[in-house]
Amino acid sequence: MKNYSDVTKFELANRLFFRLYLCANMLHKTGSRAVEPVGLTTQQWAVLGALSQAQATAGISVGDLARYLRVSRQNLSGIIARMADDGHLTVAPDGRDRRSRLITITGPGRQLWQARALPRISAYYNRLTDDFSITDMGHMLHYVSKLLNKMEDLDLEYEKGR
Repeated sequence: MKNYSDVTKFELANRLFFRLYLCANMLHKTGSRAVEPVGLTTQQWAVLGALSQAQATAGISVGDLARYLRVSRQNLSGIIARMADDGHLTVAPDGRDRRSRLITITGPGRQLWQARALPRISAYYNRLTDDFSITDMGHMLHYVSKLLNKMEDLDLEYEKGR
């Protein structure tokens, strides 16, 4: 660090990234508490949310789902296995590539998502954003997305440097 502005920028960045770290931890903690009564974790919430999208109707490969959620295939495989055991997902060979597995949400999984999880998630979001304006949320989304894009670029650089 060379000058005052470098020190100031570092201190602000340090505070920002620490707050993001705290937010991620609290999202996991409070989000889990929000969906726990319906038998879900935040990871399962993310998987059901991804699989309930229209573009995932025909299923999504484990690799594509892992990339979408920005998690490792290894971490995702345990979650998928538990959710399949619970009857929320199916895992089947991909007709186009037998080595690949397609994950789809089942009828009971969709029912759990729509009738039980979404109302709890909506209440959770409402509670946390009740004093945020639409403009506030738009700005926040913009800056978090911008930061995420920069992190993804850096991750690619790290991958190439291995």
